Amino acid sequence: MATSEKPVMVVGVDDSEQSIYALEWALDHFFAPHAPNFHFDLVIVHAKPSPISVVGMGGPGSGQALPYVDADLKKIAARVIEQVKELCISKSAHGATLEVVEGDARNVLCEAVEKHNASVLVVGSHGYGAIKRAVLGSVSDYCAHHAHCSVMIVKKPKNKH
Repeated sequence: MATSEKPVMVVGVDDSEQSIYALEWALDHFFAPHAPNFHFDLVIVHAKPSPISVVGMGGPGSGQALPYVDADLKKIAARVIEQVKELCISKSAHGATLEVVEGDARNVLCEAVEKHNASVLVVGSHGYGAIKRAVLGSVSDYCAHHAHCSVMIVKKPKNKH
């Protein structure tokens, strides 16, 4: 947990370009050398799904698949953290706390806000429509309603041709 007197910003990341864009946006606007003097302690959180949530609760052979799924999820988490480290270094954002926490991203991010007593949570938006959002659920929507801090939802601009 951050121990200084600065407010804490938690940024949620996954392996999507939207979440990496949200992190990059936050770094550019709040942690760059030219940013205002109002600095935050930065905590970057990756929620690693549990293997059972990916495989499901049954079916023949699902038990044998768990170790392979878990290994893949760990590789993805390691790749995300490496990408985050490289981005922080390239933006001169030193001293960030990086965490990988197993669980559903909605719960993991809200719990990270509580754990670190965060002032703001930054998440990316996948830009799902109403139907996809209803079926898949929206991490940003859940956090906006349940996190006990301000939530900034960063949208990646659409490329105009």
